[in-house]
Amino acid sequence: MTALDASALLAFLFREDGHEPVAGVIDRACMSAVNLAEVLGRYARDGHGVEEARRRIALTSLEIVPFGTAEAEAAASLVPRTRALGLSLGDRACLALALARRIPAMTADRTWSRLHPGVPIRVIRS
Repeated sequence: MTALDASALLAFLFREDGHEPVAGVIDRACMSAVNLAEVLGRYARDGHGVEEARRRIALTSLEIVPFGTAEAEAAASLVPRTRALGLSLGDRACLALALARRIPAMTADRTWSRLHPGVPIRVIRS
């Protein structure tokens, strides 16, 4: 199991550079509902239908994990460790999910390679 950041799923959906590693784990991956909101927001921003994104995601076995109070507290607790790198709420939601499940996190954001959160970080672009 791997926790996907929005950037990783977007690379997969748009077949951007680095999409191959995501394709290799997509059917054994999970994502925070916060990151799903980021993905759907990108589709809406770019004039693509949100329904199209949901349809394409539904073709995979990607598990969408609810974001509640416990997840919010876990993401908030990462602020001191990630502030200097400029990680967003979505970034921290992905990391919190990976930490809670003790699984790797996958992202397209190279900045994450400077993190040492206690779980493996897989950056899909070099």
